[in-house]
Amino acid sequence: MSEDRAFYAVRAEILHTPAAETSGFAVAAQPLGLAARLYGNGTVRKSMLLVLLAAAWEIYARALGNPLLFPTFTATVGALLSGIADGEIPTAGFYTLSLLLKGYVAGLFFAAVLTAFASVSRIGADLLETLTAMFNPLPSIALLPLALIWFGLGDNSVVFVLVHAVLWAVALNTFAGFRALSPTLRMVGQNYGLSSAGYIVRILIPGAFPSILTGLKVGWAFAWRTLIAAELVFGVSSGSGGLGWYIFENKNQLRIPEVFAGLLTVIIFGLFVENVIFRTIEQRTVKRWGMQT
Repeated sequence: MSEDRAFYAVRAEILHTPAAETSGFAVAAQPLGLAARLYGNGTVRKSMLLVLLAAAWEIYARALGNPLLFPTFTATVGALLSGIADGEIPTAGFYTLSLLLKGYVAGLFFAAVLTAFASVSRIGADLLETLTAMFNPLPSIALLPLALIWFGLGDNSVVFVLVHAVLWAVALNTFAGFRALSPTLRMVGQNYGLSSAGYIVRILIPGAFPSILTGLKVGWAFAWRTLIAAELVFGVSSGSGGLGWYIFENKNQLRIPEVFAGLLTVIIFGLFVENVIFRTIEQRTVKRWGMQT
């Protein structure tokens, strides 16, 4: 019995010793410095990159010394502010964005219809895969001459090529997201006895939303590039023009800072859509749902 007590005493002492040895340790938590906090902020990092790119632009343009080939960043910003003040850039931008919105929304509608048909039928899936293989590699701008013949001069021709630019990317990514959905999520929806509409809204769309969001981004980028190219190559329609036409007209008049101001407007709008609109959607959906880190 005494041996057992000695044994337990030794065991107790042995078990107690590590706790006594580590009791003096504490978690070292030091506040991050200003540089570390700034580096950890994605917005600050991207802003610094933009500042560096603008500085490189200014240095290269001044070293080149030929404003007809490459104006300085300061001259471009001056032309941009002047264009905004006299209303040329806002008017051109509004016209371009109105056309973009029409084509983008129409493309999303047809993509939703085609994806829904592909999701409920094997024939629909085969049709989507076949049409995507046929038309997705075809540049949208290549269809504009045919669109001008079919629909004539005007917004309808541009909207047609924008639908082509949006449709296949969105439909393909959405359908791929539906097919990659976890079987566990599908069974959960079936076990809860959801209706068809509830199953789509509560299970399919949230589960496939990362792929859907990717398709929305790709479709937007294709539509934006197609629209600017259409305005650049084929010019004004219906007696008014957009940003592409603004760039084209200033190029003809050798107003190169204004040309770069139009290009800078296109870039700024692209950055806004990607880093504000799509980033907000991403933060409130897939990241909040734990589907992305």
